[in-house]
Amino acid sequence: MAVPSYAGPLERTWYYTFRFLCAAIFIFLIAPILVIVPLSFNAEPYFSFTQGMLTLDPDAYSLRWYEEFLTSDRWLESIKNSVIIAFFSTILSAALGTLAALGLNRSELPFKGVIMGLLISPMIVPLIIAAAGMFFFYSKLGIAQSYIGLILAHTALGTPFVVITVTATLSGFDHTLIKAGASLGATPTYTFFKVTMPLIMTGVISGALFAMMTSFDEVIVAIFIAGVEQRTIPLQMWSGIREQISPTILAVATILITFSIIMLSTVEILRRRSDRIRGIS
Repeated sequence: MAVPSYAGPLERTWYYTFRFLCAAIFIFLIAPILVIVPLSFNAEPYFSFTQGMLTLDPDAYSLRWYEEFLTSDRWLESIKNSVIIAFFSTILSAALGTLAALGLNRSELPFKGVIMGLLISPMIVPLIIAAAGMFFFYSKLGIAQSYIGLILAHTALGTPFVVITVTATLSGFDHTLIKAGASLGATPTYTFFKVTMPLIMTGVISGALFAMMTSFDEVIVAIFIAGVEQRTIPLQMWSGIREQISPTILAVATILITFSIIMLSTVEILRRRSDRIRGIS
């Protein structure tokens, strides 16, 4: 939005100063991520810019670290583990989070605040505490260092995102549609799948995408719960930094950044679509 024609000198100064500060803060936050991307194409096994890269010498750039990522058995195994764990944990998070949000949306439910606090507590409690608690609890059940344990752990971390997004979607939901369906003889199940679910689907998908991103990004819980065969991409990156520093980690980080950008763009598209459906914009 341009500066209004009636704005005075002080208002114009603040207008441009405010935007300059916002741009500076954004660059400060995004700069570490932007540095990683060109370093992942370094032809040399260094974590710094070489003289050839600074002079834009084509020979100084290479795809060798991406090739190593896609041909290494350890990295391919971590990709498979991350996809499997993220897939099942996302499905469970979406189902449990949607059911919880629907329950919280009912006016007759007592202690809503307490229940909501418990559901989103995995987002508030420090991960190291949650990871230690999950490890001891899952060890008692005999599912620590297994796919089931890691899937359940990531489900617990991803469910709050689904609860929040679906609850926000339900805040503008017209409950008279459910009453209209009941008055026409529709069963609650039929009304849910034909009326409620299509209208809240945007929130469910958005929450599921956040849950998937959480699963792909999580490393602390994986350190406690995952075994040797369940090593995920973030855990492999962590192990690679400790055992052998290789620019392959930068290539993986660039791929994950690209994946995150795609997911966030999808969430924004779904949000705008939801606003159009609800008549907000």
